[in-house]
Amino acid sequence: MEHTVVLSDQKTVDPRTQSEILEAAGVGVRVLEGKTEEAVIEAVKGADGLIVDSVTPVTARVLGASETLDVVGRAGIGVDNVDLDAATEAGITVVHVPDYCLDEVSTHALSLLLACVRNVPLHDRRVKSGTWDWQEGAPLRRIRGRTLGLAGFGGIARRLASKLRAFGLEVVAYDPYVKATEMDHFGVEKVGFEELLDRLDYLSIHVPLYDVSEGMFSTEEFERMSDDAVVINTARGPVVDQRALQEALEAGEISRAGLDVLESEPPDPDDPLLAREDVVVSPHTAWYSEESRRDLSRGVASDVAAVINGEAPTNPVDPELPWI
Repeated sequence: MEHTVVLSDQKTVDPRTQSEILEAAGVGVRVLEGKTEEAVIEAVKGADGLIVDSVTPVTARVLGASETLDVVGRAGIGVDNVDLDAATEAGITVVHVPDYCLDEVSTHALSLLLACVRNVPLHDRRVKSGTWDWQEGAPLRRIRGRTLGLAGFGGIARRLASKLRAFGLEVVAYDPYVKATEMDHFGVEKVGFEELLDRLDYLSIHVPLYDVSEGMFSTEEFERMSDDAVVINTARGPVVDQRALQEALEAGEISRAGLDVLESEPPDPDDPLLAREDVVVSPHTAWYSEESRRDLSRGVASDVAAVINGEAPTNPVDPELPWI
């Protein structure tokens, strides 16, 4: 075939679906072996497109390795592993799939919140170890009437806000790129960052990873929250300063945390957060369902094929508006 796309992601996506869509568009496929920068540089030479997951580096060197490269497809939402400035300078289009797992991630965030608020994992462990005592994990607080703060108000946060209506929570959100009138449609109050910290009982994080958001929640932010605050992160691990989170839990500055993402994935087995009973951890699985996996595969492959064939993609990344 005349055109070629290199696929680096064979786990998150459905490779058969991707290949069928690309080949139907006249685009051949080859699979990347290894995800180091050097491996990607070697593989992308002569290619027209590159489809990557969250851990494949798409640096300026990678983008400059192929004179024929037209498009990079990020199989997912976040594009923090892609050098957008270098792509823009080289005239390379970057596409992603911003809406493929809105229901899954919002549901997972809600699941982590409820697990933390009701201390379900602790009760499960205690019962299975032979202890039948409702007072284990006390005190628990009623969720109705409390305030949930959203950091970021993109598609996932909006879907979560809709699901929260039945729980009787007040919902406030911080997002400098979304107008208050837009939040009003979801029954959410727009607040500044400091007000978010002051008012929340529960925090759910939905911001992408960029320079402005790395370490966004650290010592000062945890100190400002109420002592019984619950922190939920289904966004990116480095948005939360993990050491500061550990220290805040130890000091009783917040009560619990539910994490689907960590600074290092997989984590070090000796990571102290993993030993804490006030922390619930899942293995970066919030995005996943069989349906979302198929949607992701179709979305990224279709947009990459469109760009290669001179058509406009559905979901190009705007480097001027990274926080979406």
